[in-house]
Amino acid sequence: MRLFIAINFGHEVKSKLLALCNDLRAHAERGRFSQPKNLHITLAFLGECAPKQITVIQSIIHSISFEPFDVIITHTGRFKRDGGDIWWAGIRENKTLAALQHTLANKLVAAGFELENRAYTPHITLGREVLTSMQPQKIEPFGETVKTIELMKSERVQGAVKYTAI
Repeated sequence: MRLFIAINFGHEVKSKLLALCNDLRAHAERGRFSQPKNLHITLAFLGECAPKQITVIQSIIHSISFEPFDVIITHTGRFKRDGGDIWWAGIRENKTLAALQHTLANKLVAAGFELENRAYTPHITLGREVLTSMQPQKIEPFGETVKTIELMKSERVQGAVKYTAI
């Protein structure tokens, strides 16, 4: 099964993120846009894992303690790609978030998991393969307090991507 570790949001933040998605959709020639229930910040993408690895991953998650901290969404951006860009909502620089992700990644690697080898850029994906003349912009800041992180399963159900907390 395909797994990742994420910060999930409550209804209010998801509603504001959905408004960003809808604005992007309204100005796009095409794209695949995120479903409201799938809006999250990925901390670590694990990829295909065996069911027996879930216990190890969950013990790593539970071994990390952190004080609740605020995540503030301040802008939109994109990763340029041939065939359409990945559009995202960006997070204000956050040392606590960076330290949490770094600790989590180190513990996962020490346990034998292979993670992507690139700088961590916290974001919330709004759409993929998006073609639009819109430009990234600053937005009215919003966010919420992070108290938990969750192990998530990614699967395709009737052609749609579905993320489920384990």
